[in-house]
Amino acid sequence: MDSLVSDVVALRDSWVGELVESRLSEFREAGSSTPSRLFRELCFCLTTANCSAESCLVVLDGVGDGFLLLSEDELSSRLRELGYRFPNRRASFIVEARSHISSLEGVLSSGDSGEVRDWLVGNVKGLGLKEASHFLRNVGFFDVAIVDFHIVDLLVERGLIKRPKTLTRGMYLEVEGVLRKIADKARMSLGELDLYLWYLETGKVLK
Repeated sequence: MDSLVSDVVALRDSWVGELVESRLSEFREAGSSTPSRLFRELCFCLTTANCSAESCLVVLDGVGDGFLLLSEDELSSRLRELGYRFPNRRASFIVEARSHISSLEGVLSSGDSGEVRDWLVGNVKGLGLKEASHFLRNVGFFDVAIVDFHIVDLLVERGLIKRPKTLTRGMYLEVEGVLRKIADKARMSLGELDLYLWYLETGKVLK
């Protein structure tokens, strides 16, 4: 673990640290924005399940306010035009999630991140722990971990976990606990750590 912590701290002290801080500022700003912007961020995270973040950024830009305005059929067609892999299913999830637009701000201010994450998973169809954590990080909640295959691969390579056969809730929280120890040693939040680990694994700093 110490070698990974050293790698992360070295990145923080390099030009990557400035890029990460800029991204974190964007997330803080998003968290204090309008309900419609919060919802678009939620839609971005809904689309990321089993899809690359980069392709979903293309979708986010290409759909824009269509996440709020298009009918389910229109949204599905637009997603398909943009080359998205699961246009029908995600369009259905997004249209159903519109019922939560007016309550998102209240939910985000109602409790700690773990409670809010559980609410999101329980109430927004299509959101699992990873996607809910991703949404929370992207709107300024930095004390939950986004456990995806990039992060699992890195932790396995460093000998910090054994590769899970499936990422159950219990396993997700266990891996999050390992990441929390790394973050504590590096003296940073889980949200900040995620950006550095992503850079170590992919060479990119994305949202």
